[in-house]
Amino acid sequence: MTDDRNPASSAPGRTGAAPRRMRRGLRNTLITLGVLVMLLGIAAGVAYALLSSSYNEVQRVSITQDPALERPAAVQPAPGEHAPINILLLGSDSRETTDPTAKAADLRGFRSDAIMVAQISPDRQHLTVMSIMRDNWVEIQGYGEAKINAAVAFGGLPLAVNTVENFIGARIDHVALVDFESFKGLTDAVGGVTLHNDVAFTSLHGGFDFPAGEVTLNGERALGFVRERYAFADGDYQRARNQQAYLKALAQKVLSAETLRSPGRLVDTFQAVKPHLILDEGLNLGTAVALGYDMRDLRGDDIEFFTSPTLGTGTSADGQSIVLPDWAEMAKVQAAFQNGTLNEYAATRTPGSELPQG
Repeated sequence: MTDDRNPASSAPGRTGAAPRRMRRGLRNTLITLGVLVMLLGIAAGVAYALLSSSYNEVQRVSITQDPALERPAAVQPAPGEHAPINILLLGSDSRETTDPTAKAADLRGFRSDAIMVAQISPDRQHLTVMSIMRDNWVEIQGYGEAKINAAVAFGGLPLAVNTVENFIGARIDHVALVDFESFKGLTDAVGGVTLHNDVAFTSLHGGFDFPAGEVTLNGERALGFVRERYAFADGDYQRARNQQAYLKALAQKVLSAETLRSPGRLVDTFQAVKPHLILDEGLNLGTAVALGYDMRDLRGDDIEFFTSPTLGTGTSADGQSIVLPDWAEMAKVQAAFQNGTLNEYAATRTPGSELPQG
């Protein structure tokens, strides 16, 4: 795999030292964290008085872009209708990214290790989450072609937002950035999660055995479940599917009556993520509570996940190992983002459909 410590380039490599593998093993676990920001915002509508003080203590950052950058057109809803809301979820395994002693506005020089975009449908009845593999080869304005996760290294969160906007063909409304340390605490705060495991495997991290079928995960076992990629023939792709299965189960637990009716559990869940979280300036408590009210009927079965379509892996002209976007299929994704129908598009996808068929 590639070494991403240099923002400007990633030297190719088919093998790596154990520490590098462990770093890579941490990265996409963060995919499972970002959507919780939104889910906890919904929960905040239920426990406003208990969470308001903590929510307002979360670090904030501006995502205002350079006016010279090209952006997709903003969606203009019909009178009386809502526009879809798109939230960019970024993760990093670097604790420095959410260090409370650092300035959030200065974030740059690292690579985002997990990338997802969540769309709240115009009728507020559906939440659809698209994973974007970090090695997708895209255009980053001002820097040329590079891996999509390099954008935050080149230009901070504003450039990362711009790059993802141009990839999905739609505006990003809000951003949440989390780091790895919150993972285990979140899982345990909701009392663990139960999910269906499609592929039996043993995780390198922790040596946990996961049989096919229903498995129940605490924080330590969940970490092993979502980090593993070496046990699978298609590596990162199966890991993304496992992460989505885990996150759906976690969302169901967060949005269950058991959790929503327990103020103590709500507070514990939010407290587990708060020290490791940065939000954009617009995603304040008032916005979160308003969304929570609009989405008060949302439950786990209303949340869908898929991975952006690709043509598999390849090598860039300068020798980097990359993921090749399927731009023909991405045109359909972009139309769905613009139309607020990402949930309908997600319903046409099946596990494995992020890769070319045949």
